[in-house]
Amino acid sequence: MEYLINIINENIAFILIGLLVIIFLLFILVISLMRSTNKLEKRYARLMRGVKSKNLEDLITSKLDEIDKVMAKSQKAINECEVIKEEIKGCVNKVAIMRYKAFPDVGSDLSFSVAILDSYNDGVLITGIYSRHDSTTYAKPVDKGISRYELSEEESYVLNEAINKK
Repeated sequence: MEYLINIINENIAFILIGLLVIIFLLFILVISLMRSTNKLEKRYARLMRGVKSKNLEDLITSKLDEIDKVMAKSQKAINECEVIKEEIKGCVNKVAIMRYKAFPDVGSDLSFSVAILDSYNDGVLITGIYSRHDSTTYAKPVDKGISRYELSEEESYVLNEAINKK
């Protein structure tokens, strides 16, 4: 034991220098840890800014609930759009018109044929024939692009033109 005390006494200067180096390194380590803790606190404060005393987990959960509600509303709107898209197919969306001179002795293109169809090519052909002495209007039903009545050249033209519209 005396031998150990003698060695310590002889090398006390080196031991003190070694301890001072260790203390200095620990001091640098503490400063480094304090800096990283400050950075972490700043990031946490920035993350929590605007939360107004709410728990972050509660905030995230409420936002996820809102997202679920919006997704449900979005799906409902998509479904309603599909229903409307099907209903619109039954509405008038194809129209073609042609004006022409039905008789050579009439001065201008006062006669006409109009095809009014839906997406299923169902609808009506309306033809107005104008002459010097009278004017006559005809309506012919169209079912799936075909009329059960005989069509004139002009009526066939406007019917085909309406059918080929997109």
